[in-house]
Amino acid sequence: MATLKDQGPPHNPEAESACLGALLLAPDSVAEVIQYIRPDDFFNGRNRRVFNAILTLYNRGDAIDLLTVTETLRAQGELDPAGGPAYVSELTSTVPTAANVAYYARLVQDSSTRRRLLTISADIAARAHDDTAEARETIEEAERQIYQLSDDRYAGSYVPVREIIPETIATIEKLYHTKESYTGVPSGFPDLDSLTSGFQASEFIVIGARPSVGKTALALSMAANMAMRFNKPVGFFTLEMSRKAIVQRLVSSEARLDSHRLRSGMLKPSDFHNLTEAAGRLYETPLFIEDSPNLSILDLRAMARRMRAQNSVEIIFIDYLTLITSETKDLQRHEQIAEISRSLKALARELDVPVIALSQVRRETEGKAPSLADIRESGSIEQDADVVIFLHRERHSGRDTEEDQSDIETELIVAKQRNGPVGTVKLAFLPQYTRFENWTRERR
Repeated sequence: MATLKDQGPPHNPEAESACLGALLLAPDSVAEVIQYIRPDDFFNGRNRRVFNAILTLYNRGDAIDLLTVTETLRAQGELDPAGGPAYVSELTSTVPTAANVAYYARLVQDSSTRRRLLTISADIAARAHDDTAEARETIEEAERQIYQLSDDRYAGSYVPVREIIPETIATIEKLYHTKESYTGVPSGFPDLDSLTSGFQASEFIVIGARPSVGKTALALSMAANMAMRFNKPVGFFTLEMSRKAIVQRLVSSEARLDSHRLRSGMLKPSDFHNLTEAAGRLYETPLFIEDSPNLSILDLRAMARRMRAQNSVEIIFIDYLTLITSETKDLQRHEQIAEISRSLKALARELDVPVIALSQVRRETEGKAPSLADIRESGSIEQDADVVIFLHRERHSGRDTEEDQSDIETELIVAKQRNGPVGTVKLAFLPQYTRFENWTRERR
């Protein structure tokens, strides 16, 4: 029985010859074929040189036939390595029909993909035997190469608008019949959702604020709304708090129990009914929490992929961005943050879910509404983000206990939205429950 070592690299000599012969007979097919293959996709060196000559003529806008291809190979000094005029002429006699040129090209592409997979596998095996490389880095590199291969093999195409119209109308009709108000994942805050139409798949969203303004409270309020009210599976990465502290906040918010009394254990017997009911409701929600401190971007991406694959999460929260560690320690901090930001944007597109990352803003914004330029650490965060939202409220010193328990008017400033309007909405922050709610007329 033949072993893998006995087998040569995957290739299809008949498909390669048929593809080239069809191009020589029907040169108008070049535009279609280059959607699938490039010269390096040919295993046979002679075929690779002939195809390169065909592309040279195509790029110059010159005629493509036996004579012009032969002369181009001669001018490039490649005629003899390409088999000479006899080999080029022979290609046209071996093709069954020029009408199947796209099919032949896909066969060539398939064999090329298999060869590249073998190369990637060998590289992964070599890395796996390298004791100086961490296993998780090897896994991430393997995933990157596989996804890159998938992207490279994608054959893009364009279509006339008449083919897109029916699909668009069908989408609009579906929204009409289902009566869904938003196309994305709703936050549970109607004024915000009216601006964004919900958080959209593949978008990278940044929520920024000064410390102690309520970034985590807002993210948890949104996550609870999504998981409990809309039954959306949510992934929540917390790099600052433990999962027990996160759930304690959620229970306090849902049960409307004073968070300080909950932490200190100063509860009344009557509080336990609300506590039990709230815990029961949270128990059933599709909310998944990861609380590893010093989480690297590689680990975060790997865990996010697992959440998406195993639990079908529809949105991911990260609290917060600048606590993620970079794998490239030799870079300056702002360059590390730029790398992390780009990676999170790529993750949103890869998983096709919204990724919401919390971020701090500069100290200079104290006492005024923040702007895009105030995001800390790196300007690339603002550039990469599809949506940027700021939390802002006036600071009041010397508030007494009664005032501290009152609802606090907070502005939610949508400062950037790549595919929608910007604007400001009001929310009510309930400090005793660390909870955000809609700002209703009764609160004014």
